[in-house]
Amino acid sequence: MPPQYQRRESVKNPLPLSVPSFAARLSHTQAQRLHLLSQGMLTTARKRARKADVVAAIERMRLLQIDTIHVVARSPYLVLHSRLGHYQQAWLDEALEQGRIAETWAHEACFVPAADVALHRAWRLRRDGHWAHKHAARMDSEQREGMDALLARMRESGPVRASDFSREDKGASGWWSWKPEKRWLEALFARGEVMVTRRERFQRIYDLSERVLAKLHPAFDVAQESIDEVSLRRHFILDTVRALGITQSRWIADYFRLRPAVTDAELAPLVEEGRLLRVDVDGWGVPGYVHPDWRDELTRASKGLLRATRTALLSPFDPLVWDRARALGMFGFEYTIECYVPEAKRKFGYYVLPILHRGRLVGRLDAKAHRSTGEFEVKRFFLEPDVKATDAMLEDIAAAVAETAQWHGTPAVRLRQARPTHVAAPLRALLR
Repeated sequence: MPPQYQRRESVKNPLPLSVPSFAARLSHTQAQRLHLLSQGMLTTARKRARKADVVAAIERMRLLQIDTIHVVARSPYLVLHSRLGHYQQAWLDEALEQGRIAETWAHEACFVPAADVALHRAWRLRRDGHWAHKHAARMDSEQREGMDALLARMRESGPVRASDFSREDKGASGWWSWKPEKRWLEALFARGEVMVTRRERFQRIYDLSERVLAKLHPAFDVAQESIDEVSLRRHFILDTVRALGITQSRWIADYFRLRPAVTDAELAPLVEEGRLLRVDVDGWGVPGYVHPDWRDELTRASKGLLRATRTALLSPFDPLVWDRARALGMFGFEYTIECYVPEAKRKFGYYVLPILHRGRLVGRLDAKAHRSTGEFEVKRFFLEPDVKATDAMLEDIAAAVAETAQWHGTPAVRLRQARPTHVAAPLRALLR
């Protein structure tokens, strides 16, 4: 990561207005590699992961989406593993408890750097169309007395979790079947009145926001909560472009769920002011945008000096693939998160992990970790139709699968099916 990337850009003190647009043209492959570089996914890690790398990776991505499905490792842990290799999952939990990161609604429920918490709290009121905020508004209107009583309990007795309260109707499911206290906690979280102070076995432990904000490092900046909407939107646009490395305008809004969509017309002043570089990319037909912090890497990309060496399994909620339009436009990879699709309509499987191999998304596998037996089951393995398997590719993929399985504590890998079928035997041999 270049040193300048780690600098937090101030919303109140924008970049100088002297950075010209970038004149060179990138090939599509060069754009892919700049994108992967920005996400920390271009090359294989050269050193063993350290605790500080967890926070650094989140700062680089700007957010880390949270999802509770744990057919394999839960998504935030797997996203970090894709970037860091072997690391201790407890490091993420410790970073939250120590206030180095915090939970908030961003793309969806996400971990974000501590330095950005005030900005996300300021943007909270612009998320009123999200389901969580709609339900929070309804709770506040209809059940405020119960919410206040819960806050009073927390103020007197300390943090709570939803499981501290019993549920009367244990047969129902969905938001409105939740016990009242769980609905109140979710509503208070969406409204910013409580925050997650830590997690235990991935279960949220809630506390009053003022207590959680007081432990943030760097310290919470109260003044940032009052930033005007135009400056705040610009900040999230610039942060998105920086996180993506290179992007089209139409891919920007999804990253932080901005509304309305971002357009080339909106970005034109940022280019003129030097806050963004405009780049032509072969085959795009529309401008590409790069943050000036990546200017040196952009130059290297244009000269063909960025080499892709990493092979990794990706979480379905990895920033590289969660936007279907961007995954298709950037990698030609058509991807649907099928755990939310009825079983009869699934094409690939319940929890399908895309496979990144040396700059390309070359396939996917439907996996399940059997923790009690130490087995990592690959139910089905697929290569993309236009991908020709080589011995080196299969070796890299087998190594990535084995590494993920070993890190997960399920080192015995079993491959059930593969497409095309002729790769099944060599893959099984490599996975023994």
